Amino acid sequence: MADTSLLDKVLALQDKFQALQDQLASPDVMSDMKKFVQLNKDYKELEPIIAAGLEYKKVMDNIASAKEVLATEKDEELRDMAKEEISELEDKIPAMEQNIKLLLIPADPDDSKNAMVEIRGGTGGDEAAIFAGDLFRMYQHFAESRGWKLEITDQAPGTSGGYKQIVFKLSGNDGVYGVMKYESGVHRVQRVPQTETQGRIQTSAASVAVFPEAGEFDVDLSWDDIRLDLFCSSGPGGQGVNTTYSAVRLTHIPSGLVVQCQEERSQLKNKDRAFEELRTRLYNLEHQKYLDGIAAKRKTMVSTGDRSAKIRTYNYPQGRVTDHRINWSMYNLPVFMDGDIQECIEQLQIAENAERLKEAGE
Repeated sequence: MADTSLLDKVLALQDKFQALQDQLASPDVMSDMKKFVQLNKDYKELEPIIAAGLEYKKVMDNIASAKEVLATEKDEELRDMAKEEISELEDKIPAMEQNIKLLLIPADPDDSKNAMVEIRGGTGGDEAAIFAGDLFRMYQHFAESRGWKLEITDQAPGTSGGYKQIVFKLSGNDGVYGVMKYESGVHRVQRVPQTETQGRIQTSAASVAVFPEAGEFDVDLSWDDIRLDLFCSSGPGGQGVNTTYSAVRLTHIPSGLVVQCQEERSQLKNKDRAFEELRTRLYNLEHQKYLDGIAAKRKTMVSTGDRSAKIRTYNYPQGRVTDHRINWSMYNLPVFMDGDIQECIEQLQIAENAERLKEAGE
């Protein structure tokens, strides 16, 4: 039985959708970039809801037409065709209704943004840094499979390989943060370290923090509130390293936040990247309040921003990776570490959608 109340809710949004369409075409709005960006964002959010609602209405109308044929037509062949059409269309309704219910629930407002990712080696010394490097390569391969662009902002190599810390930006057209947000938390590894001479299994950890990238209009950030320091790059980069002051450190005086970038040989490019990261970290201070508000209701998001929460274990002796939030395991660890993490993320998305539907029903 079709849920007409769902269709009523979608159709009630059509007037708002049309009004947004008209406003976006207005010269006054187009001259106000901040307003245009916000209205365009609202329009893009409504677009899939309206499309799903219209498709749902089309299916319901076709069912009604087929039932009318059954009620009035005496030709058995036409009646059989109508019965078959009704059966096929009615089978589609539950999935369509589920999709509309999810679309009607307000999503994380930042799902469509690009992402800033920070990986830090945790407990385990050199082995933790090596594992942080393994995680970075995993995300690097995953980004390649999704067609995302990866830009390193800052890195501190480990003494035996990997990274004590690495910060990078992921950008694409398919809601990078909405995919990567599930990676925030502590990742634990169990294996015989490269530095272990007696073959003993050791447990180490690395923390991953994922932030939505702040847009130009998300944070009011002024250079008057920033202290700029220049220094020589210390990492790989060719002849310019340690000879030119191309590395940039920005300190946001009101909050005390500090970011730095030394990955480009151009001081100007490093300055721009550092400014973007600073804006993102300031935005995340507010975004964290939203995450804290939903953490109690959604176990899939429980570890976001919390470096103490262990979300996943990579067990090398058993070749198994386990996500503790949804009790999901995969027994092909080498493939997972090579960037094939999509199945795990899809399972987390399914779990979060179930939690969002439960929230909406409470």
